[in-house]
Formats: sequence, structure tokens, C-alpha cells
Amino acid sequence: MADDPVNEILGVVCEIRDLVRVMAEPAIAERDRKYRTELRGVVGKSLVSRKAVLLMDGTRSQRLIHAEAGIDEGQLSTLVKKLKSAGLLTVDRKEPKLSIPILPNFFESESADE
Repeated sequence: MADDPVNEILGVVCEIRDLVRVMAEPAIAERDRKYRTELRGVVGKSLVSRKAVLLMDGTRSQRLIHAEAGIDEGQLSTLVKKLKSAGLLTVDRKEPKLSIPILPNFFESESADE
């Protein structure tokens, strides 16, 4: 049985999107430098907070982020409040989403320029 053409097209579109994101990352980083520096400051060195932030894509509730990241509920609540106060989250705090895009390796580099 042949592949579904719609799924094939969707797969190609997703690959193109991923490539464009990688190519655009330097320009996005420059635009978002201030916010990225602030994000690093709010999150700090805590590995569970970093993991939680990377899960904040608007598709997970705080309860799910708590479970997946292994972060304490109180620590997560405080983190979400700080991110919101800094303008780093979209409006919905129940399913938090960062207001700036970051790559999965964002916290690996400690440089504030990225």
C-alpha cells in the first residue's frame, strides 16, 4: 500500500519548518536577547526548572509539567509566576507557554548572547 500523500506532504512541510527554525535561530536570538537573558536569570542553574521550562509549549498543564520534569509543585508555581511577571509566558498559566522560542539545547550554553 502506498504512503498517504497528505501524510507525506505534512512530513515534508515539518522538515522544512525545522530547517527554517535552525536557519532563523541567529536572527531570533538577536531579537530575543533581552528575554533570553532574563529567562536564564529566572531559571538559574536548577536542572528541574530548566527541564520544566523546556516543557512549557502550551500543550501541557502545570500538573503534567510537574510530573514530567520532576519539579516540586511549589517550585513550579513560583517559576511560572516569575516567568509571567517577566513577560516570558503567554496569558494562560494553566498550560504555560514561553513567549519566546528556544531550542532544546538553550540551557547548555551559559552565554547570555544566545
